[in-house]
Parts: sequence; C-alpha cells; structure tokens
Amino acid sequence: MDNKPILGVIGGSGLYDFPALTDIETIFPETPFGKPSAPITIGSLVGKRVAFLARHGVGHTLTPTEVNYRANIYALKSLGIDRIVSISACGSLREDFAPGHIVIPSQLFDFTHQRKRSFFENGMVVHVGAADPFCQNLSNSLYQIVTSTGATAHMGGSLITIEGPRFSTKAESNTYRTWGMAIIGMTTSPEAFLAREAEMCYAVMAHVTDYDVWHQSEAAVSVDMVIKTLQKNTEIAQKSILELVSQFCEPEPCACYHALENAIITKLESISDETKKKLSLLVKKYLP
Repeated sequence: MDNKPILGVIGGSGLYDFPALTDIETIFPETPFGKPSAPITIGSLVGKRVAFLARHGVGHTLTPTEVNYRANIYALKSLGIDRIVSISACGSLREDFAPGHIVIPSQLFDFTHQRKRSFFENGMVVHVGAADPFCQNLSNSLYQIVTSTGATAHMGGSLITIEGPRFSTKAESNTYRTWGMAIIGMTTSPEAFLAREAEMCYAVMAHVTDYDVWHQSEAAVSVDMVIKTLQKNTEIAQKSILELVSQFCEPEPCACYHALENAIITKLESISDETKKKLSLLVKKYLP
C-alpha cells in the first residue's frame, strides 16, 4: 500500500490517544482468520505512518484466550508492516524487577493451552525456528530508547505466558520462579510466534505492574494495581514509540524477514490451491 505504516503497535486503546498523532484514519480489515480484535488506527508520528491495534478490543472486551491473535498479526502484515512492538502488562517473578519498571524480554515460555498457535494447517506444515522468539535488533533499539526516557528498564529475561484470565496461585507463581522465569503475562504467546511465521520483527515492552502473588511483603496482584501502573506508564510508552519511529529508516537486513525460507516441509505440489490462496500473503515468495 502507498505510504504504508513503518510500525505496528499492539496494546491498550489508550496508548494512541496522544497529541503527537495526526492525520488519523481508522480501517476495518478482514482476514482469512476472521476479524482482528478492533479496528486499526493509523496515524502520523514525525511524518511517518504508524498503526495501532487494541489487543483486547475497544473497551477491553476480550479475554486473553478470546483474542484472535492470527487475525491481528495477519491484518498488520496485510498493511505492509514488517515491525511490531507489543505493549503488555506483566507480573514480576524477580525481586529486582520492581513494579513500575519496564522489561524487554529475550526469551518466551508458552504455558497456554487453548490457543491457535500457527497460521499453517489444512495440508501445509511449517516448522518455524523460534529459539530466539524476539527480534534482537528491534529489542535492542527498544531498550535503548526506553532507557533514554529516564525509565528503569531491564534488557533480557524469560517471559512465561499463562492462559488466564485468572491470576496465578502462590504454588504456580513459586513454581515459575524455580523454572527461572523473570516475568509473567497472558498475551505474548502465541503473538510472538505468529509474528515470526509472518516474517515480521517483534519485540515486547513489558510494564511490570506487580510482584504476582509470590512476594511475602507485597500485596497480591489485583486489577486495580495493574490499571494504575499502566496509566502511569502510558507516557513512557508514548515517548518511546515516538522516539523509535523518529529513528526508523528503511528496514535493515534481519533474519526475521526470512523465517520461512527453510521452514516449509510440505511438498509444494501437495498443497491445495485453496490453502495457497489463503496463505498467499505469508508464503507467496516461496511458491513457484
């Protein structure tokens, strides 16, 4: 598309309610996987187009399990976007990752059970590499920019995604700590893996809202606690996105853009025309 967005941002609907965003339009994309969580808002920041998507729908009406992750990623891909920043709330499983801090995770543990994890099905099998599930280039840029805002930020650590929507029990929280997990959330899986299948760079700005339920001297996580911290950190997120966009130029070479190159195992002649058509946006450059 002409004047395509250079960045997709997935987060809360309040994230893009700031004065710097101009020339705003709203689109309602359809995808082979259904409708995305919400209409996509596209606006200009420092003269560059950016797309925003409310992960849980307008008014936060979708549970983490109900989010149509495939439609969300596909819709952003269809706009020509090749880089995504996720803004997420998380609980801390480490003493030094305190509420109010921001974490740019480097690893991901998928502990969900009820979600569609792949675009590829119905006669097309793809085994995408996910040893390092987040784009290192985009993550490094995000960390440097968040730090420049004056926020306390941490680079690295493993994020575990649980099914939700309930919060963890103490037994669960303490178990995740023994596994070496640093933060806990409900939405990064399968979002990150779908972005990899779509050959898009993906990084997470995780806002620590609480100490989950393991901490002996801190209050257990609550909805009120999460909302208050997110509202406080919205300005940091907006400043970071603005600066990230201002620094963006043409995408640099990145392995994320070739994630499917050696991942398709099904013989091309065995893939139905219907499946090829459905997944053309993702695989057309690998089809004869």
